[in-house]
Amino acid sequence: MTALVIAEHDNQHLKPATLNAVTAALACSPSVHILVAGSGSTSVAEQAARVSGVSKVFHADAPQLLHSLAELSCAQVLKHVKADTSYTHVLFASTASGKNIAPRLAALLDTAQVSDIIKVISPDTFERPIYAGNAIATVQSLDPVKVITVRTTGFDAALVNTGAASASIESLNACEDAGQSTFLGQEVAVSDRPELTAAKVIVSGGRALGSSETFTQVLTPLADKLGAALGASRAAVDAGYAPNDWQVGQTGKIVAPDLYVACGISGAIQHLAGMKDSKVIVAINKDPEAPIFSVADYGLEADLFQAVPEWVNLL
Repeated sequence: MTALVIAEHDNQHLKPATLNAVTAALACSPSVHILVAGSGSTSVAEQAARVSGVSKVFHADAPQLLHSLAELSCAQVLKHVKADTSYTHVLFASTASGKNIAPRLAALLDTAQVSDIIKVISPDTFERPIYAGNAIATVQSLDPVKVITVRTTGFDAALVNTGAASASIESLNACEDAGQSTFLGQEVAVSDRPELTAAKVIVSGGRALGSSETFTQVLTPLADKLGAALGASRAAVDAGYAPNDWQVGQTGKIVAPDLYVACGISGAIQHLAGMKDSKVIVAINKDPEAPIFSVADYGLEADLFQAVPEWVNLL
């Protein structure tokens, strides 16, 4: 019984979400492998080999795997899983990439995908949130190979050894490009701030900020002081106050930082589903009945346009 974790990376660095998936994999099986598929991604394989608990890293390196297209990535994973019958679990981080590849693999393996797990009860039984996190479902899978996506906020990140690699690295023959999809281009937002899903501190704003200019003027100084990433509610994003990649919530990004500061966010159920696992939640809202106060560790009933600048001055 062996679990296979599909590495998420940019061909240079192993993304933190993979480390959370490894922790989930170790709860499923004592034997955990990582598959790295990319181009010029030797450094990623070396990083994966230093992840605590991983016994073996498989590395497929070819030009056609450069952009991690879902069709090619799925073909690579499928080829490897079919070649090794010891695999009982294949795990992906529940990210845009993982959610794109996992269903394809599950369909080709004729297995039922187990999505967004937050706890491993036993090798075949898992917990996952439903109804925007208001209920937790316990699901059991009797399929011989379980395809799983892991909600990263539900598991601690596996440790990465600073010394020599603890796992061996084996090269794989890359799958051929079947021509099902072609990479045309991408637009990547460049920021000096931490990535939202990996940030230790997040400052988020809601529709109460009123405009994109105000959003920036009020929240940026606080985020700078705290070394935080900026986030937003769906209402703020829909109103054009913040870009889509800042959205936190069920239809945005799921986060669990050490500190989450919610400014002018009422606390709609879909937003709470994306941030209520944060270690410490601070809410600033002038409405004492705002639902955000029900999950906040510290609540300040105040006008954010006065409270936030005062907080910045105190820092």
